[in-house]
Amino acid sequence: MKKFILFVIAIIGIASISFSQTRKQEWATIKTPNVRCWECKQRLEDYMAREIAQTQSGITKMQINLLSGTTRVQYWTDRVSLNYIQTAFANAGFDADSIKANEDSYKKLPPACKRIEEGGGPKKGKPCHQQPF
Repeated sequence: MKKFILFVIAIIGIASISFSQTRKQEWATIKTPNVRCWECKQRLEDYMAREIAQTQSGITKMQINLLSGTTRVQYWTDRVSLNYIQTAFANAGFDADSIKANEDSYKKLPPACKRIEEGGGPKKGKPCHQQPF
C-alpha cells in the first residue's frame, strides 16, 4: 500500500512539473504596408485562416489596422516563430516587416493592394479603409 501511495505521489509530482511549464502566448506587431483596404484585409485573413487550419500553427488571433498598415498577431511561441508568420504573410502576397512579398502571389493581388510606389493603395475620393456597405 505504501508503494502504491508513493507511486501516485510520484506521478502527481511529475505531472505537475510538466504542466507547470506554461506555454506562453506573445503578441507581435508586423508592418504590413500594402494591407490598406478591406479587400487586402479579407485576402490576408482568408489566406491565414487556411494556413492555420492546414498546419495548426499556433496563431490564435490576428488584428489588422488598415490606417497604420500594421497587423498584430497573437501566437504560441512553442509552436510557431515570428519569422514563420512573416513568411506566411509574404506567401499571401503582402510585405511583412523586412520580408518582401512572394512575387507570384503579389502579381495576383488587385491594383488597390499593390505597393504605394507601384500605384497601389487608397485613391483620392475612395477611402478604402472604410468597410463597404
